[in-house]
Amino acid sequence: MTGPVVAGEAHAWDRTIRLWDGYFAVAWAATLAFVLGAAQPGWPVRATAAALLVPLVPWYGVVGRPLLQEDPPDQRRALRYLAGAIALFLPSAVLVGETRLMAFALIPQCFMTLRMRWSLLTVTVINLAPVAGWALLWRPAAEDLFANGLFSVVTLVFSVVIGSWIIRIIEQSAERAELIAELEASRHEISRLSAAHGALTERERMAREIHDTLAQGFTSLLMLIQAVDAELDDNLPQARRHLALMDETARQNLAEARALVAGAAPADLDGSSLPDALRRLAARHRATVEVTGPVRPLPAGPEVVALRSCQEALANARKHAGSSAAVGISLRYADDTLTVSVRDDGRGFDPGTPCEGYGLAGLRARAAEVGGTARIHSTMGEGTTVTVSLPVTPVGSLS
Repeated sequence: MTGPVVAGEAHAWDRTIRLWDGYFAVAWAATLAFVLGAAQPGWPVRATAAALLVPLVPWYGVVGRPLLQEDPPDQRRALRYLAGAIALFLPSAVLVGETRLMAFALIPQCFMTLRMRWSLLTVTVINLAPVAGWALLWRPAAEDLFANGLFSVVTLVFSVVIGSWIIRIIEQSAERAELIAELEASRHEISRLSAAHGALTERERMAREIHDTLAQGFTSLLMLIQAVDAELDDNLPQARRHLALMDETARQNLAEARALVAGAAPADLDGSSLPDALRRLAARHRATVEVTGPVRPLPAGPEVVALRSCQEALANARKHAGSSAAVGISLRYADDTLTVSVRDDGRGFDPGTPCEGYGLAGLRARAAEVGGTARIHSTMGEGTTVTVSLPVTPVGSLS
């Protein structure tokens, strides 16, 4: 009786089949020696009993050994094998009592190949039938009959107890092997889902980065091209200023693209403080910047989120607030919080309408990734304020 094989590992029966071969060979050879060396009955009977034991070896090698390696063994084939083994064993055991030593090789095979009910039945036959046949054939003295009968009963009880215990151990091992296999499969599934989730998260991050940098930069370029096209005929100086701004925006977009590919910090933050980066960003959008609180170096995560949030809020203000709207950026440093607000006095919108689009949804997701919050307050005709609050720890306090 065997259980499932754990992935990547052979079953214990497969690993120890040669030990069972050796055990069977030793038991068979010892039985043959005891039969031939017995004091009685006479030599012809002992030789006949020994000859009857010889077919057990090929029967085990051809039929029994492959059966022990099956997982699980076929019950019908196991019954046929053990029936044949008992048929070869019993005549010799009836003729010479010493043949019963061979039972120690046959009984473990019953528990290894059969279910509990059939294994107990075959073990009972192997233990009791030889004694009963021997007693009927030779009519031994009462003392010999009692000793042999008592020995067979004790052997039967021992076999049943040990065999039942072995079967329970095998069944528990099979259950644990199934559990281990399930846990292994679950681990692989969790790993696969984790990888898929990581890939999805990375795609979302890249989408936000592209939206907050390259897409907005290209939008600015398109708007500047339209402005230059309208100014070329009657306002050449203004067109040149817009062309210079286009050059600056294109270079900034190129720097952002390189930073995005390299996985580095945003170009505006490269070698610069967050307030300086916001001032350069505000200059490109004709906004004002107000910084309050003690400015200090912070971890890269909150600074990147603050900068990207400003970029998104400024892009939305440019597209929706109106060309004449005034835009202001407020950056406030507190002990454990960094707050950035972008406000405009433009047209505003109704926050209850489901039309925020990808930008504001991405803004909220980006803030949530670092444990922060993003709030949008807007009233029709009174402008919009985007406020992002981020938990921070000073760089010097990090361990």
